[in-house]
Amino acid sequence: MSAAVQEAIRTARRSPLLSVLSVLTVAFSLFAFGLFGLVAVNIHDALQRIEDRIEIRAFVVDGTSPSSISAVQEDIAAFPEVEAIGYVTPDSALARARTQLAEFRDLFDASMLPASFEIRVRESARSPETVNAIAERIASYAIIDDVRYGAEWVTKLYQLRTVAALAGGALAAAFALVAVLIIGATVRMAVSARADEIEIMRVIGASKAFVRRPYLYDGAAAGLLGALLAAVMCFAVQQGISRTLFTTVFFTPVQLAAGIVAGVLLGTLASQSAVNRLLRD
Repeated sequence: MSAAVQEAIRTARRSPLLSVLSVLTVAFSLFAFGLFGLVAVNIHDALQRIEDRIEIRAFVVDGTSPSSISAVQEDIAAFPEVEAIGYVTPDSALARARTQLAEFRDLFDASMLPASFEIRVRESARSPETVNAIAERIASYAIIDDVRYGAEWVTKLYQLRTVAALAGGALAAAFALVAVLIIGATVRMAVSARADEIEIMRVIGASKAFVRRPYLYDGAAAGLLGALLAAVMCFAVQQGISRTLFTTVFFTPVQLAAGIVAGVLLGTLASQSAVNRLLRD
């Protein structure tokens, strides 16, 4: 392995421009894919934050005893789809309304705002059908006067998330295909420029595996350096947007590691394809 690595280093030194071109091609191809990935990640983050605000509000019948309220609250909290439940007294509802709608604070009165339960559903139970089923179960309690959760808004949000996921998957596949084609063409050009070296190695009896190995290491190195450069450029863009326009999120460590591994694999596979073609010829 050390001999193959040394040969890969010597090959890169003999053709530095081709090596730099390979690295830059991988970098800019993955950079374009990474920019799309950043858009997708931030759209998902925005939708997730909106989904976190989904809650069911159940209004309690006036005059309900504290023991009945406590019993129903414990019962609803035991629903497997419920993440949390809180009880809002009329006084708390009044204070909140006067804070959120300060310009109308003098118009509110405690008698206008009934007590209510605020129910947050788990992330896995936020489909329109599931939320509606939970609301119907809550409405069946005798102490519940009315249940609201914004059915139309929940349905549209769920549809938006589905469309975003499908469109994101299709565009991601298209970007990935373009990146593979560009990287493959560039690496094949770089390897083809060394066809004479490969031919000499074959003439002196070198096996195909021996001929192929240095170029695989060279392609893997180009993929690694290109992926790291693309990650730096994506981070610079994300930081620039966050500082000048609006707050955005960057890739998670797992997503970043997956992108770097993808760059290494792309460089390696492209080199292998190019060398195999020359060896067949």
